[in-house]
Amino acid sequence: MTTEAFSPEFARIVAEGASIEKVAGGFMFTEGPVWNGRDGHLTWTDIIGDTIWRWTPGEGTSAIMSPTEHANGLTLDREGRLVVAGWSSRTVWRWEHDGTTVTLASHYDGKKLNTPNDIVVKSDGSIYFTDSAGGLHLTGHQGQDLQRQLEYEGVFRLDPETSTLTLLVDDMVFPNGLCFSEDERILYVNDSRRAHIRAFEVRADGTLNEGPVFTEFRGTDPGIADGMKVDVEGNVYCTGPGAVYVMDPQGNQLGRIRIPEQTANFGWGNGDLKTLYFTARTSVYRMKLNIPGVPVYPPA
Repeated sequence: MTTEAFSPEFARIVAEGASIEKVAGGFMFTEGPVWNGRDGHLTWTDIIGDTIWRWTPGEGTSAIMSPTEHANGLTLDREGRLVVAGWSSRTVWRWEHDGTTVTLASHYDGKKLNTPNDIVVKSDGSIYFTDSAGGLHLTGHQGQDLQRQLEYEGVFRLDPETSTLTLLVDDMVFPNGLCFSEDERILYVNDSRRAHIRAFEVRADGTLNEGPVFTEFRGTDPGIADGMKVDVEGNVYCTGPGAVYVMDPQGNQLGRIRIPEQTANFGWGNGDLKTLYFTARTSVYRMKLNIPGVPVYPPA
């Protein structure tokens, strides 16, 4: 069974009998899918394979960067440049249009970041990212200091004009996936260890109010709260035990989508943004839904 409904409302979002198609395979640990609406292609990382991949309809899959220092989450900025949560490099960096890379953040309060995990860009250009410590074990091959310097695993905001890095949240055990609501008034951040999502109101200056728990996950199937996205109606999608879960804007779990492999992340794609592309361990899959998602950045 590909889908499982908890509420009749789920069928309006995911059609009964919707099928999953495999797009590409043969990887080690896929993550960070992002659709470039201007150029019409999907980009993702293979964290363990240390490569960034691209798939273009009608052309297939190609490696576009390797090594990447085990890059994790990906997004695009307002200019369509790839912005990267550099897991093993312990940085946030950007891939310029000319193929060069620029480090955007590496330290906070004079201390090295942990291992940036997932990343989003707000419409004003500000960059928000989670900085859990799960990738420290991969930094040794570069001769880097494995020591964790920050006492917390935080959520940060990087100002695009001043390059100021602001700590927004420091009370999570393992902050992982994050996304804005369709109107950008709420920043959703999940905590993999606590198996829940929190919903933070976004202040005018980009900082956050207290974040109450939005929803909690239960179950022993493989899979954690990780990748997360929203659609244009404000429904929230998040990986969890055994599936990708769909919640309404109030946090009620409406149903879940079962993927053939354990899924770390996913992203909206294709011209109508009604297709979800799932990065699931060794493969990338996709499924057509009924409601479009929010674009990563406005297509040209």
